[in-house]
Amino acid sequence: MPLTDRAIVNLKPAAKAYKKHDSGGLHLFVSTAGGKLWRMTYRYGGKEKLLSFGPYPAIALARARALRDEARTLLLSEGIDPGEHKKEMAKVVRETAENSFEVIGREWHLKYRNTWTRDHGDKILARLEKDVFPHIGKKAVADIRPMELLTAIRQIESRGALETAHRAMQICGKIFRYAIATGRGERDITADLREAIPPHTAKHHATITDPREVGKLLRALENYQGQFPVACALKLSPLVFVRPGELRCAEWGEFDLDNAEWRIPAERMKMREQHIVPLARQTLEILAELRGVTGTGKFLFPSVRTGARPMSNNTVNAALRRLGYAKDEMTGHGFRSMASTLLNEQGWNRDAIERQLAHAERNSVRAAYNFAEFLPERRKMMQSWADYLDGLRRNGGV
Repeated sequence: MPLTDRAIVNLKPAAKAYKKHDSGGLHLFVSTAGGKLWRMTYRYGGKEKLLSFGPYPAIALARARALRDEARTLLLSEGIDPGEHKKEMAKVVRETAENSFEVIGREWHLKYRNTWTRDHGDKILARLEKDVFPHIGKKAVADIRPMELLTAIRQIESRGALETAHRAMQICGKIFRYAIATGRGERDITADLREAIPPHTAKHHATITDPREVGKLLRALENYQGQFPVACALKLSPLVFVRPGELRCAEWGEFDLDNAEWRIPAERMKMREQHIVPLARQTLEILAELRGVTGTGKFLFPSVRTGARPMSNNTVNAALRRLGYAKDEMTGHGFRSMASTLLNEQGWNRDAIERQLAHAERNSVRAAYNFAEFLPERRKMMQSWADYLDGLRRNGGV
């Protein structure tokens, strides 16, 4: 007699496990502990076999009967062993999960994270988690079609983030190539999409290079009324003109104040090589004041919440906004463009300027040794630059 929901609910455990049959080989196995498991008996190749569907009530009566019917269709209509079919499907699901774009993408990120600065690595992962994994993350890399990836990329483009769309495409290409190199992918489908999104015209960081306006900016920085470490970060930004992430994560252990040097380790540099920043007299004076406030901790500019982390990556830009400078007028990165433009105009050696900006070195052998290149000239340049900025601040850029 077929089972009913009421009959199943009323089934109680006994001293021995037992079965309650429904129809078509489907039955409910009741354990001595009271557990209820759907099973189906069938014959294949002249042998009786057993197929499990799952526990009741997670698998309701109607669902168990549907699973039974699917198994019987495989067996009777197609001659397939439903038990072996279930194992094969489970294997496919497992292999898909192991070879999914998200699993391989995270593995790739973990493998290469030490080749980037922490901020850059965090941005790459955040971009994948926000814009790519939700769309194609669960699919096996080998099964992703170009149009599926393009759909994800075009959603980024649709919100006006064209540069982010191009960067996301580049990252995906690296993950596909990593999948190929590790035997889990077949081809890099981003090659099919090279012309699919409009080209991106790089925007330069907003900056100020007119001497009179630079003088105004320096006076504004001098009069900043916010937290003292932030005020120091603002005043140091034009003097050292490093990348904002390199400044905000600066550690006291990197500074040799007696020899007027700041040596930023390779792992914190965008180009992954040590960088020396000669410290002008004016820079040393600011650092001496700052040391009295944050010198007992690790970071020059600790977070307001905890000394275990540096200040937020948006702190300097937010301070510039408080001073009245819009994002299209001046940014923390803009101090680098300011220094580059004006130092070149002043006639300093272009190679010395580029080395002080820590721009890319194309020759990999030379790059391993160039962190100290032009150092005597750079020391003179950095002191001259600090004196020049003092003059602009005091004399209004005249």
